[in-house]
Amino acid sequence: MNQNTNNDRPGGGSGRAIVIRVCVGTGGIAAGAHEVMAEFRSQFLQQGVDGRVQGRPCSCDIKQVGCRGFCARDLLVDVEVDGRTHTYQKVKKTYVKRIVQDHILLGEPVASWLVGDDYAQFHDQQEKILLAECGTVDPEDIDSYIEYHGYEGARKALGGMKPEEVIDEVTRSVLRGRGGGGFPAGRKWTSTRRAAGEPKYVICNADEGDPGAFMDRALLEGTPHAVIEGMLIGAYAVGSCEGFIYVRAEYTLAVERFQTALDQAYEHGFLGKDILGSGFDFDLSIRLGAGAFVCGEASALCMSIMDRIGTPWPKPPRLAEKGLWGKPTNVNNVETWANVPKIIRHGAEWFASIGTPKSTGTKIFSLVGKINNTGLVEVPMGISLRTIIEDIGGGIPKGKKFKAVQTGGPSGGCIPAEHLDSPVDFETLEELGSIMGSGGMVVMDEDTCMVDVAKYFVTFCRDESCGQCTPCRDGTAQMVQLLEDICEGRGTPEHITKLEQLSELATLGSLCGLGKAAANPVLSTLRFFRDEYDAHVNDKRCPGGVCKALHTLHINADLCTGCRVCAVACPVEAITGEKKQPHVIDNEICTRCGSCYDVCRFDAIYKE
Repeated sequence: MNQNTNNDRPGGGSGRAIVIRVCVGTGGIAAGAHEVMAEFRSQFLQQGVDGRVQGRPCSCDIKQVGCRGFCARDLLVDVEVDGRTHTYQKVKKTYVKRIVQDHILLGEPVASWLVGDDYAQFHDQQEKILLAECGTVDPEDIDSYIEYHGYEGARKALGGMKPEEVIDEVTRSVLRGRGGGGFPAGRKWTSTRRAAGEPKYVICNADEGDPGAFMDRALLEGTPHAVIEGMLIGAYAVGSCEGFIYVRAEYTLAVERFQTALDQAYEHGFLGKDILGSGFDFDLSIRLGAGAFVCGEASALCMSIMDRIGTPWPKPPRLAEKGLWGKPTNVNNVETWANVPKIIRHGAEWFASIGTPKSTGTKIFSLVGKINNTGLVEVPMGISLRTIIEDIGGGIPKGKKFKAVQTGGPSGGCIPAEHLDSPVDFETLEELGSIMGSGGMVVMDEDTCMVDVAKYFVTFCRDESCGQCTPCRDGTAQMVQLLEDICEGRGTPEHITKLEQLSELATLGSLCGLGKAAANPVLSTLRFFRDEYDAHVNDKRCPGGVCKALHTLHINADLCTGCRVCAVACPVEAITGEKKQPHVIDNEICTRCGSCYDVCRFDAIYKE
């Protein structure tokens, strides 16, 4: 795939230029990004790419960039020569010599290693506002961010707008919080500014704890200055002189890069005293969390920053009135803050023109699970689930059928195939018994057991409950026990009745959002997949073939070739048979681990 990127580069450019961009996010590093970058430098020296290529003067730049989104094809590397870019996929250190030799020196890209049509399909229906910088900006170089219009929003806000005008711009953009609740950012900012008490605080909630979610991590790793700039503008708007970013300690690369960005922002006068000559002072620092999921709840997060046990407190008062150390506090998540500079720079009308009237702008989702194109996607609000899953995501692997998609993390709900054409916005997802959440999107195929899915997510909520209130602490524990009974063949119709009662109690009686939404996986699967619960309870059968106590494994003699791969994979030697002859599974010995099912290349093993 070729793409001319001259228009994407600030000011265009002329002359011989070679730019190598390597994805150096967490996924890219795991795929060997550092080794690949080092090999490019080595090959440039060895093959004489030292200022002249094909007899012409040239400039060479090897850049690290953030996550490109298409994680299924890591490691992604852009090779740009004279403004013409070719993207290579699944690049290894051993590829580099030939790329330099053939592509850069001879002008002949290695076609078999380039991304294909699926790369274009993955990107074409996205609308990248925030993630665009992740593929172009060096996250450890403030000049790279400034080159791509970085801090222009801050200059505009602090240089010629009153705080109330900034808030009005955000309000008219209809920006809603991207951390889960979808509360209008402008309304929250207004409450904080009007609240009595000094000092005021602003906080970035980067305590991303949803299973399968990595949107905030990618933004912090790929474009940390966008978050800093957004917080600076927000602090000016609400009248805050100090802010914190609360990020889980295990996000080591994100923490390192954000600290580097903080240091650079101070050096360049974007943080500290008299910022940009405006007379406005603002200090920003990092606070590390220990990984407790409940600390993603704003009041629990404040407790943790104050070195107290991270438990939520009752509302009212709201944080905008009494938050950190009893002072007015504004909390938004990473993606919300990163949108602010764009809104100020381009205007509220521009942002509001994207998406739907009530759900404006774009949303980043981490697309994971049973999907071909796993990764990060940024799409306009209102796009259909089908477009995300089938077009951008490339559909379900191995020709399997789509069964459900779970949105909103462990507190979200599971949406079935009959609602694939539903728009992705705050209101529609809520109507379907799910939530937008921070942006996790887990895709499930026909082999998924929805009762098991509910058990998994409710178990997560049980384990992460702070234990402060009975409906959440004891309610989730009892729900887990009921779900375990159903999955292990001990379920009765009364189990389902009790699940519904406990779900209602937890939703109505829990103190914070974690407990109130903990029953969503149960309620949504009961709503859309009641037949699977009935099969578990009445027929003692798991339709997905997942629950070990409710299925057995068999071999179809007509399809079995006797290759013995399944026998080798079986950990308990439950499979017997002569080579090149149909094999048999002894279900008295079989533990139903599924190893044989996973390795069979002929679809000869089935569950019933």
